[in-house]
Amino acid sequence: MSWSPAFRASDAKIVNAESAFQGYFRVDRLTIRHATFAGDSIEICREVFKRGNAVCVLLYDPQKDKVVLVEQFRVGALAAESPWMLEVVAGIVEPGETAEDVARREAIEEAGLTLGEVQPISRFLPSGGGCDEWIDLMYAEVDSNSAEGLHGLADEGEDIKVHVLDAQEAFDLVVSGAINSSPAIIGLQWLELNRSRLKR
Repeated sequence: MSWSPAFRASDAKIVNAESAFQGYFRVDRLTIRHATFAGDSIEICREVFKRGNAVCVLLYDPQKDKVVLVEQFRVGALAAESPWMLEVVAGIVEPGETAEDVARREAIEEAGLTLGEVQPISRFLPSGGGCDEWIDLMYAEVDSNSAEGLHGLADEGEDIKVHVLDAQEAFDLVVSGAINSSPAIIGLQWLELNRSRLKR
């Protein structure tokens, strides 16, 4: 049995939109009227975090069975045991860029690596209840021998450390909860399912 949504975008109407906050990011306050499952309609007021779309790319060396991840400070994780998170390479989509453009740019900026073929894994909303960001999660092969050091753009406040891990070690860090970034979890679980095929 296949699933499809009960309603379309046309079944939700923006009644009013106003800016609630504008800083490094933007928050809009929307009043929306939408259809209900009972055949009626309701009106709700919600704030939406206008973050922009992003691309994340899982870097894998199939010859050595190594994963390249990056560690950096994340303000959203301040309440965690540590706000330094182990993640896949990622960046915001700029006007005119494709997902592959972003993957290649960010791999150089954050890890100093040039990518081979880039392929899509998944496209998803990480927090659809209040944020409009779509993430394109990609996969690319790299030579892990040249993956090392500190990277990032100083003018963007980036301070990024590269880590090269055995694939199994990365999978274990997902299981233990040490890797707690959703794109990294999804990417590594995808790799675990596809690893034997990619190593051939």
